[in-house]
Amino acid sequence: MILKRNTQFNLSNLGEQYGHLFPGSVDIMEFARLLQIYNGAMSEVATKLEILDEEFSLLHKHNPIHYIECRIKGPISTFNKLSRYGLAPTLENIRGSINDIAGIRVVCNFLSDIYEVEDMLLSQNDVVLTKRKDYIANPKENGYRSLHLVVKVPVFLSDSTEMAPVEIQLRTSAMDYWANLEHLLRYKNDGVDVEQFSGLLLQCANSLAGTEEIMEQIFQSISM
Repeated sequence: MILKRNTQFNLSNLGEQYGHLFPGSVDIMEFARLLQIYNGAMSEVATKLEILDEEFSLLHKHNPIHYIECRIKGPISTFNKLSRYGLAPTLENIRGSINDIAGIRVVCNFLSDIYEVEDMLLSQNDVVLTKRKDYIANPKENGYRSLHLVVKVPVFLSDSTEMAPVEIQLRTSAMDYWANLEHLLRYKNDGVDVEQFSGLLLQCANSLAGTEEIMEQIFQSISM
């Protein structure tokens, strides 16, 4: 398994880099501290996933996780999301309404691996599930498939313990391939209307899902 962490901004220079973007209602250093907590939660969950993957491989001679990507949502995206929600840019609203500041994408090898990883992670007594959306059992209209979890884990600081949310997206390589390309087509196309190709995109998603089911059947036959 490869753990990939996207490059993050330097928290110590947060004010210098992003200070002009902050509304007067948000203290930059308090925001930096909040990001530190979310980063700690993300690191904890990522480490848990690595350990579970290694244990599963030892017991079953198979790694359920292909790779992991981690990212922290930046100030611009955070404040834009609050604006879309019609909420004032305050730390209280960030804490109460945004669950995906810390995000982890887990790409698995087979469909069954997704639910194996979910079960192993949620069985740990310091992981609290707060939200679950299964877009594999119930794909979105455009064909998007993934299992979304929001969990809270404790982050132990020098003077307190904070429960912080982490959004986890679990998907197979095929689901990730489709989602990445669909996102690229939708947001990197200089204004071309992608909806005209929605039928083809859905067809591609269904075709990949069909192939994936066959690969799962082969995998289960070999594993028996």
